[in-house]
Parts: sequence; structure tokens; C-alpha cells
Amino acid sequence: MMDNTETKKARGRRVHTRIMLWSLLLIAVGAMVAPLSGYLFVEIAGAQSFEETNPRSETTWRDVREGNTGITTIQGDETGVLIQNGGENWRQLRNGVVANIMPWVLFAALAAITLVFFIAGRMRLDHRPSGQVVLRWKLWERVLHWTTATLFIVLSITGLSLLFGRAVLIPVLGPEGFAAYATLAMNSHNYVGPVFTLCVAAMALAWVWHNIPNKTDLAWFKAGGGFLKGKHPSAGRMNGGEKLWFWFIMLVGGVVCATGVVMDFPIWGQTRETMQQANLVHAVASILWIGLFLGHAYIGTLGTQGAIDGMTTGYSSVEWAKQHHDLWYEEVKDQAVDADSIGLTRGVAVSMTDSDPTDSGRPASSS
Repeated sequence: MMDNTETKKARGRRVHTRIMLWSLLLIAVGAMVAPLSGYLFVEIAGAQSFEETNPRSETTWRDVREGNTGITTIQGDETGVLIQNGGENWRQLRNGVVANIMPWVLFAALAAITLVFFIAGRMRLDHRPSGQVVLRWKLWERVLHWTTATLFIVLSITGLSLLFGRAVLIPVLGPEGFAAYATLAMNSHNYVGPVFTLCVAAMALAWVWHNIPNKTDLAWFKAGGGFLKGKHPSAGRMNGGEKLWFWFIMLVGGVVCATGVVMDFPIWGQTRETMQQANLVHAVASILWIGLFLGHAYIGTLGTQGAIDGMTTGYSSVEWAKQHHDLWYEEVKDQAVDADSIGLTRGVAVSMTDSDPTDSGRPASSS
């Protein structure tokens, strides 16, 4: 009897021990698993709530990298874009294609001018000036021309130095020196640009009616503008070359001015992509403009004897007018006056000691 009792007690102790051990095991496992239940709660219960109330949970790194608009509390244009991917594309085009190819446009323009100078020489007057002059440009026209030209030169220098400065000026000025100059150049460019745009608009209004193309211009171009051998082609107040220059300014120059305004005044909701595209177009069109400007400056000074007089004194010699703008001269010949009577003492219009006009085989020095 006692053996049965002892056996029952021993069995009870073993069961009790097993229960205690399993309980401890369950408690240990529960202690380790319980913290992980928070993740399960977020996935099952919390995720639905976040998906309904927080759209940002759907944003991925791919969305950010592609420049897709996200959610932000800051109000403004493109404030929801964390990374603007087009900026890297713009940088590669600007510092690559534009910066490496467009300088050759300027070199080509200079090479063409040099070639014309040494092959064709300077276009001289067929007859020595007699002292009779006609009014070519009024004072306000000359002020407008030289103001625009001066601003154009300032913008060309500052613009080119900003575009090519890293490669050209940093080795000369050093990083600190270039940083100081670049700040001055950028501010000058930004403030001078709008004034220049107004001057271009004024030129358009002032001279558009004198630059309407006609059949006479075709004959002028066929004759090479008089640089080729033979009789100088007829022309009105503006010849074909001057009209080409005018309309180039209106079209290409208009693009330069418009893109400059887009970048200078980011107040009309322009996106960064729009301004990057404007910057590329601005750079390419500006270099084309500078290249043609070099040709215009050459023809109006060293390339053509007497051409500069009209824009400096306002008057041109009747000999120059007959030779280069014969149709216009017929309209104004009754207004010819003696240079002495209006106080002209300088310029080829009144110079009686200029080189022999028949010596056109070699270029001569500027008068």
C-alpha cells in the first residue's frame, strides 16, 4: 500500500516538474516572440491606416531619382521635387557639347574675316572725297547704336568668361581670383541684359521700315556686296548685308534676349528644366551672334573705307554714298553740304590726303 502511495507521489512530482519546465519554456519563448508582434501589427493593422492617411508611404527612391513630385508642407513651384534629374543632363550638355564645340564658331568667324582681308583687301572709294557730305545717321540713331554696341560687348565678355572661365581663366587668375571676377561678371551680365533688351527693341522699332527685303537686295548678294571685282551693286539706305544683319538681330538676337529674360526673371512659374533649356539655347544663339558681330564690325571699320564716318560724325561723303548706296543718294543728294560748313574736320569724308583709291590690290590701314 505504501509502495503505491510513494509511486503516486513520485509521479505527481514528475508531472509537476514537467508542467513547471514547460511553463518556463513558454514564458521564455513568449518573451522573445512578443516584441516581434509589433512588426506584425504594423504590417496587418497599421499599414492600412498609413496607406489611407499618408501618401508619402508610397514614394520610392526611384520616384525621387526620376524627379517625380512628392508631398511637402513647403508651398512653391517644384518644392515637391527632391532631386531634379535634368540638372545633370544640362551640366553635361553645357560643359560638354556647348563648351567644346561653340568656340570653333568664333574661330571660324575670325578665320573668315582674316581670309577676306588678305584676299579681297579693303574696299576703297573709287573717287577721292570732295568735301561734300550728306547726313547718314541722326544723333539719336548714333546714340542708340553705340549704346547697344557697348552693352553687347560687355555682355559678350562677361558671358564668354562665365561659359569658358573654368578652362581659360582659372589657370590665369586662380580659383579665388576667378570666383571674385565671376561674381562681378554674373551680376554685370544680369543687370545689363534687360537694358540691352530694351535697346534691341528700340532698334527694331526705329529701323524695321528701312530693312524690308526687295529685289535690289538679291542683286546685291549676287555681286558679293561689292567685294568681288566689277561694278558696285545698287542699294537703298540699307544694302542687303545690312538688312541681313538687322534680321539676324531680330530673330537670333530676339531668342537671346527672350531666353535671357526667362533666366533673369524667374517670376512667371518657370521650372528648373525650362531655365536649363533656356540657358543652353541662350549660349548657342549668343555665340552665333558674336560670330556675326565680328564680321559686322570688320566691314563697318577696317573692311570698308569711309563706312565708320556715318556712325561717328553722322555724315558720309557723297562719294561714299554714291558708291555704296546710290539709290539712297539719289533721294538725299539735294541735302548735300560742305563739310567745313558744319564743322567736320576729321574722317575720310573730308580727308583729301587718303591713299590712292585706285590702289585696291592690297589692304590699307584704317582711316
